Amino acid sequence: MLIVDETGFIKKGDKSAGVQRQYSGTAGRVENCQLGVFLAYASPLGRALIDAELYLPKSWTDDRIRCAQAGIPDAVPFATKPMLARTLLARALDAGMPVSWVTADEAYGMDCKFRRFLEERRLSYVVAVPKSQTVAFGPRGDIRADTLAAQAPAEAWKRRSCGDGAKGPRLYDWALASVHFETEPGYRRWLLVRRSLTPNAKGELELAYYCVTAPPAPPPTTSSASPGHAGRSRTASRALRTRPAWTTTRSAATTPGIGTSPLPCWPTPTSRSPPLTAQKPKRPGRPHTRRNPPSPGTPDEDHPPDHPRPRLVPSPPPPPDSRP
Repeated sequence: MLIVDETGFIKKGDKSAGVQRQYSGTAGRVENCQLGVFLAYASPLGRALIDAELYLPKSWTDDRIRCAQAGIPDAVPFATKPMLARTLLARALDAGMPVSWVTADEAYGMDCKFRRFLEERRLSYVVAVPKSQTVAFGPRGDIRADTLAAQAPAEAWKRRSCGDGAKGPRLYDWALASVHFETEPGYRRWLLVRRSLTPNAKGELELAYYCVTAPPAPPPTTSSASPGHAGRSRTASRALRTRPAWTTTRSAATTPGIGTSPLPCWPTPTSRSPPLTAQKPKRPGRPHTRRNPPSPGTPDEDHPPDHPRPRLVPSPPPPPDSRP
């Protein structure tokens, strides 16, 4: 499994390559720092950092004299952090590294080009997305991740650990909804929601949202891939549902995880599923009208001609229950 993440290095001067005042996750605030995008490899045998790229802000790439003074070649262009992540992943895959799963946080998961890259390379992934992410279309308009999570039935939530921490198992409540659309052949998509067990300062149970793309069945378990845990994927037959559907969660004995026992389709009607892109605000006072798909052959930035627009297709009945 490959893990993409970034980290910051606090600096005091302005000569180090890429340094400027920017948000550092390490410090938890805006600091004068450098930022790097890192790639780690994880397996049941251990974990290791295998590659990295320094992030160069535009304030640097637009000043070639400053770049030359720091030893940065003129050929190095500006690249966003998701672009750097794609470069790291491509190098690992082109080198023949055995990879089944990729995981990344919201900064990368919300980038549709990053997700499409993973799908084109036929990699299963679990990536964080914001609560405003559009995950489906319904008769009343777009369905956001937080809207769908708020409508999850009680039986969809199951308590599982996503791995051991310093104080023991990290327990959360989890729910999984099939809100997928056709991507690469043999793959489908889910919305995975994680709910904290204790209220925050506002008295609310915090939710985190993840986009999961993988072969149709079974959905990933903690022993294969989940936020904060690495492993290997399993192959399965191809199947797609016609609308968002919540599934129960179950795991093998002694192996906590996100499981495989599907509930009947939960009645959240949809006409089609869009790519997971940020929710666009609607103009007040205008009634919602269903957007028509583009005419055949019409190119689109997020869906060029060689990538057909997502569409919903019917599915066969769920497979009989079986433990992995």
